[in-house]
Amino acid sequence: MIHIDQKIHTTQDGTTVIVLAPTGRLDITTAWQFRLKLQECISKLSRHVVVNLSQVNFIDSSGLTSLVAGMRDADKVKGSFRICNVHPEAKLVFEVTMMDSVFEIFDTEEEALEGVPRSMAT
Repeated sequence: MIHIDQKIHTTQDGTTVIVLAPTGRLDITTAWQFRLKLQECISKLSRHVVVNLSQVNFIDSSGLTSLVAGMRDADKVKGSFRICNVHPEAKLVFEVTMMDSVFEIFDTEEEALEGVPRSMAT
């Protein structure tokens, strides 16, 4: 089981953003649960998602796949998908796989949340 903290943030212009913060490892045993959580949030709560990875110290290809799937889900509904606070050990995986150029990655949750309205304007 993976523990996923979930909170709802409302931006100044009234946009609802779901912030998900998984804890532990995002790997073959937990990625599917996280993927379901992302799907559920995007389809039922908000098309704007921020994933805070500060508590994820290990991510493998299945973890990355669940993130890519979430990003695609958000794209399909013209939403936004951002990642923030990537744990240093997990950051290496993003860099090696060049996924750091695929995702919008922010240093802090605040920056990721501030970035949401801008993408909507395009």
